Amino acid sequence: MSLDSFFLLFLLIVCSESEIPPDIEQPSALDQQRLLKPNLPVTTPTPKVTTPAPKTTKAPETDEFLDSQECLDKGLTRASCDLVFCPPWQRCVEGQCVCKPPYLCPTEGVEAVCGLNHRSYTSYCQAMAVSCRTKKPLMSHFGKECKENNPKFQSSLNETTGLIRIFLPGSSGGGEDLLVCQELWDMAAANVACKKHGSPLGAGSAYALNHKSLMANSDNKDLPRSCVSIRCQGYETSLAECEIYNKVKADDRMVAAATCYRIEPEDCDFICANHKCINRNQTCDGVDDCGDRSDEMCCKKCRNGAFRCRTGICLHRDAVGDKQIDCLDGADESQKHETAFTSRTLAQSSTQNPSEYISRKNETRANREHLETKLFCGIPNRDVVKDTNVDERGRTIRRKRVVGGHPANPTQIQWQVALEENRRIDCGGAYIGGCWVLTAAHCVRPKPSAFKVKFSLWKKFRAQGTTDIVPVEDIRIHPNYVPATYENDIALIKLEKLPFMDKCLEDNPGVRAVCVPWTTQLFQPNHTCSISGWGRTADGRSAQVLLWANVSLISSCESSYKHRFKPGMMCAGDLDGRVDSCQGDSGGPLVCTDELGVSYLWGIVSWGERCGQQGFPGVYTQVAHYFEWIRLHTGWSAVTRFNT
Repeated sequence: MSLDSFFLLFLLIVCSESEIPPDIEQPSALDQQRLLKPNLPVTTPTPKVTTPAPKTTKAPETDEFLDSQECLDKGLTRASCDLVFCPPWQRCVEGQCVCKPPYLCPTEGVEAVCGLNHRSYTSYCQAMAVSCRTKKPLMSHFGKECKENNPKFQSSLNETTGLIRIFLPGSSGGGEDLLVCQELWDMAAANVACKKHGSPLGAGSAYALNHKSLMANSDNKDLPRSCVSIRCQGYETSLAECEIYNKVKADDRMVAAATCYRIEPEDCDFICANHKCINRNQTCDGVDDCGDRSDEMCCKKCRNGAFRCRTGICLHRDAVGDKQIDCLDGADESQKHETAFTSRTLAQSSTQNPSEYISRKNETRANREHLETKLFCGIPNRDVVKDTNVDERGRTIRRKRVVGGHPANPTQIQWQVALEENRRIDCGGAYIGGCWVLTAAHCVRPKPSAFKVKFSLWKKFRAQGTTDIVPVEDIRIHPNYVPATYENDIALIKLEKLPFMDKCLEDNPGVRAVCVPWTTQLFQPNHTCSISGWGRTADGRSAQVLLWANVSLISSCESSYKHRFKPGMMCAGDLDGRVDSCQGDSGGPLVCTDELGVSYLWGIVSWGERCGQQGFPGVYTQVAHYFEWIRLHTGWSAVTRFNT
């Protein structure tokens, strides 16, 4: 080795030792056994020097749980809001959760929070919004009293044993020294504890110590005699931000401990997006072992009873049926997925073990419910939907099935609109709330006065009692629309406001808005959705009443249309050509409904190879692909039910 190389190596060693304080490494398997058995002495693990792990993780093709390498290479994390919900103090912008200003947090039904900076905040959401923007822990405890001399939350991690201790202030002063019970302690919580104590990548291990054995040591006579349960999601910057409940006596119990992550192991099974190394068997188990949730984002199957969303995310089993939606389509809150285990867990936490502490999760749930109630979309008014179609003489109408479709009930599809140009209806559209309608760009031209929008129309040439006709104020065609190829075939129609009013149509029981999706991952291939319109029927004639049909989302449409298939396009129907949209349906809605019954405008009828042509399904404009463009023109309040 040359003198220069030796000097460079010496500098690297000195710098690394000065920047990273020495700490213990994860206990060996033998030490772990000793720590978990009550009658054996506590041992201190010995660190070893290892070489850095490789910077990429290869998922074997035969891996039972992890998805493809293509998914892993995306570096998906909890901030990837194409796949997960942002918390109430963040908002989804271009696929990433970003911090909201604190003043945007709801103020209804919340508890005041005392900050570590001695300031009082209106709510947990507001305190978290400030933490998000400053990237520093702020939450101390719930309570209005927050003077400088009031005690604040503290936590400690013993570098010898790994024992976790906290000081939990009371809401009106005072407080209590506590340990953390083992029952809910996992790597997600250990990560939070270690990040607070100087380890940016969190914990190397989460384990437990026997309280009685600890008390037998004369150095531990001042140990707290009680412990609390703590459940963390992994995004928290301090244990104070986690769910804290169920204080019990610590005698004869196992209490939480952790070793912090300092040195990467020599062999690495899985590299997290933040470059932390974990074992492969820690992935897809519903626990955030990485600290950024990247180990739970690309899963084709879940371990240890975790719940898999259709987007490939594994949730902790406690998240199922907890009245807070985590899967984009709401599957974790669907009744068919609630198990006896989930129901029992909820009952125990709510009745058998009442908490003396205010729930952070309940605050978050209340925040989200408040935000969602401000948006009205995706839920039709069932009171006006008729079960049968009748003619003027009261007789039931029976019509031949056409292009795989059949007549709608008079007020069934409440977001469907007809676009009238110079008294002709050749296109449809979808009402998305406020004064906005979405349609296909090829259906309109930049002359608003030539168009009118008809709401709650059933018969194409005859209004019904709930029909409303609204003039058009403005037409905004996507700036990159290409008529020759139908690329970016999407347009927004802005309706004229009513005189002296801040709305564009009267309250109408037969009109409801459909939700706008913010992510292309919300619905997966083979999901059954519906199309509707007054287009041509199987015999080539224009439909006289609104028709609808179920279609399936189809992947890999490039094989059918080759170079004609562009970004922002998608296919639906069936490859046999039995169900399809047709001429006259253009601009109309392709609507998909999630597990909770909320409907989203997934596509806009655009083009296709004839109507119902075998091997050539209908091509639609994928609305989620244009979410940011829609939001730019319509504003936040009109565009989506979630991630607001």
